Amino acid sequence: MSLATAMSDVASDIDRRLDHFLTVPDDPRGDLYRAMRHAAIGGGKRLRPLLVFATARLFAVDRDCAGRVATAIECIHVYSLIHDDLPAMDNDDMRRGKPTVHKVYGEATAILAGDCLHALAFEILSDPLTHADPFVRSELVLDLARAAGPTGMAGGQALDLEAEKSSFDLPTVTRLQAMKTGALIACSVEAGAILGKVPPEGRTGLRGYARDVGLAFQIVDDILDVEGDEAAVGKALRKDGEAGKETFLSLLGLDRARAQAEMLVDQAIEHLQHFGAEADLLREIARFTLERDR
Repeated sequence: MSLATAMSDVASDIDRRLDHFLTVPDDPRGDLYRAMRHAAIGGGKRLRPLLVFATARLFAVDRDCAGRVATAIECIHVYSLIHDDLPAMDNDDMRRGKPTVHKVYGEATAILAGDCLHALAFEILSDPLTHADPFVRSELVLDLARAAGPTGMAGGQALDLEAEKSSFDLPTVTRLQAMKTGALIACSVEAGAILGKVPPEGRTGLRGYARDVGLAFQIVDDILDVEGDEAAVGKALRKDGEAGKETFLSLLGLDRARAQAEMLVDQAIEHLQHFGAEADLLREIARFTLERDR
């Protein structure tokens, strides 16, 4: 299966599942559900769900199980985007090529929409329909909670807010991005291995792969923020520079940043050396991080 086909299939799968979970009720909560649907359905690269599917296939995991877990992780990602876009955070008007949730439904509903997607993620993971083994479900919940909380994505966002007031060096920016962006990417890869009941000591290579892909992804994001096309990216660009934030690009320069991203992708692929053709989709995802335009 080509990467383009896999991305299209996963996007359709996730949209179908979200459509099911977010059926709009015929009561005063309608706008809340419509706000969640506005943010979650359609658009986006669906990179995290794709990583769940790609890793789960290494271990012949049931596709429906992988799909439910992928949907849960995407819910966390989308909740973070809704909250990041709020005036109190990044104050963005566009996301995925359309107005942000708070611009359409107001700030209060946007906050609640993010809260509800956060809750939905853990509802999905803890449901026996996701996996019959309660130990698998509890490990999925634990790993996602760590990836989303103060030691992961939310903690990284706190560092990002501080970056507007402080001058960060390269190790600090690397730590920030490993938390803000990398933690959920790593969780997506880890989730596929958890579903496959791979013991923690057997996941070392996959963790290395996820770490390197996550950092390469963010370096390319920094490059796109300076060189990208807003219409293609679907959001406002060049805001980090205007805010005076240090990024991989400002600290390394364009050529070194590109070289670093290429090295990380090569390193990520090397982490998969013990897998055969069944890991080709993961290898293609790693290469895609260098080639994407959004």
